[in-house]
Amino acid sequence: MAARVFYGWFVVAGAFAITFVGFGSAYTFSAFVHSLQTDFAASRGSVSLVFSLAGFLYFGLGIVSGPLADRWGARRLGIIGMVLIGLGLCAASMVRSRRFISLYAACLICSFGIFVPFVHLIPYALDHGVPQSAAVLLLGAVGVGSTAGRFFLGGLADRLGRELALLLMFAGMACALLIWVCSAAYWGMCLFALVYGVFYGGYVAVLPALVMDYFGGRNVGGIIGVLYTSIAVGTLIGPSAAGFAFDVSHSYVLPILASAGGNLIAVLIMAEVMVSTSKAAALSGARG
Repeated sequence: MAARVFYGWFVVAGAFAITFVGFGSAYTFSAFVHSLQTDFAASRGSVSLVFSLAGFLYFGLGIVSGPLADRWGARRLGIIGMVLIGLGLCAASMVRSRRFISLYAACLICSFGIFVPFVHLIPYALDHGVPQSAAVLLLGAVGVGSTAGRFFLGGLADRLGRELALLLMFAGMACALLIWVCSAAYWGMCLFALVYGVFYGGYVAVLPALVMDYFGGRNVGGIIGVLYTSIAVGTLIGPSAAGFAFDVSHSYVLPILASAGGNLIAVLIMAEVMVSTSKAAALSGARG
């Protein structure tokens, strides 16, 4: 009777396949940077951001996958992981728009600071001697400004052009945050809350409309859903990082300035998109 093949070799083969595909997809990224730049007409920074996000998720999700492996077993989790890798590679063959990559990058970088005021504005006010009852009203001012921004700036975007409008929303939030960092008096905090709310509301109104402009109505729900994952990542990190920064320095200056800087980087990304769009339109007209 022929000896059976040792089952452990099947485990080794499976582990080899998982490692080959998983790590091969990540560690060969450099070989595809030039092709990705060409195929997507993207900047090198935009392409590099894809690897950065993948690396962040790879290491960051260990806090979830580790306990799940203990609970479900490594085999089940490995199967789920390989299915997700396959789906991701299939999606990548379709993820072809430089505009989407740029918009994703702008929203990601902006979102690290976009919700910091929603968490830390009242503690900031209390730290500066504002009574609790008055400090709570600051969030009301953000809400009032946000409602106004959605109505008025959303309508203005239809006339200005939504690309330019989104750029102005990022710039407006950055300027508002600079007001906040200079505000020790209650009236300054109120001014910040109102101005920030206006531009935040405009941002919320303009972003889905711009996605429609870029990609049309087909699959717009799926596109917006993927785009909002950028905001999810920033929201996960930004407010908590601001809190830890305060614990270390006992000051909100650094988190607020970092939030403003994120919005200014988003401004630069949108400006680059607008320039690229103009060049592409001019080139198309010249060929025509």
